[in-house]
Amino acid sequence: MIQHTLDELKRQAALKAVDYVQDGMVIGLGTGSTAKHMILALGERIRRGLKIRGVPTSQETADLARSQGIALIESDNTWTLDLAIDGADQVDPQLCLIKGGGGALLKEKIVAAAARQLIIVVDHTKRVPMLGNSFPLPIEVVPFGWGNTAKQLEAIEGKAVLREREGRPFRTEAGHFILDLHVGSITDPADLEIRLNQVPGVVETGLFVGRTSLLIVGTPEGVVLQTAPQRS
Repeated sequence: MIQHTLDELKRQAALKAVDYVQDGMVIGLGTGSTAKHMILALGERIRRGLKIRGVPTSQETADLARSQGIALIESDNTWTLDLAIDGADQVDPQLCLIKGGGGALLKEKIVAAAARQLIIVVDHTKRVPMLGNSFPLPIEVVPFGWGNTAKQLEAIEGKAVLREREGRPFRTEAGHFILDLHVGSITDPADLEIRLNQVPGVVETGLFVGRTSLLIVGTPEGVVLQTAPQRS
């Protein structure tokens, strides 16, 4: 019952996010359970005449988008996105994120960086006073020498655990591994992102700092909006 309730909260937040989509836009399409609600809602609007194009962040998203009539842009083209809509595993008060629980963090960050606006959609349980602690930080790494990469990451902070599926290393769509870095409170996400990205073998981290334009939160009391804080 609780899970069903949280899923409904995600759906309500996703419906609100779709209100920001206008005819003719090029949209970045996130990955995960919240993004699924968003894509289904876009499909409903497309059947009522909305015309958009999308850039998917995973094969799963691409397949669902096509089933909903969303025209997709080839990933190797150059594109500028009007808007990207995605979920997150954790969100702090400054709208910094941890993403990558589903393994699509690399494509998600590429899409986020190309978007004029990034809308993040979550249920209220994803909001935390500080990133880290209860959710590990995913880090995408090249398979070669991943053990050495893990040691260097641990020298910075935390304990790196190779993500596995069915007893074998999980591989991203790009063929990389993911190390889940178990850390305490991340007091300075921007600094940590820089230091982790300096480790040879790291492709990308699941820290999304300074990228969120608008947070839409599904809560038991209704949908709540939070805009990004002004940066000096």
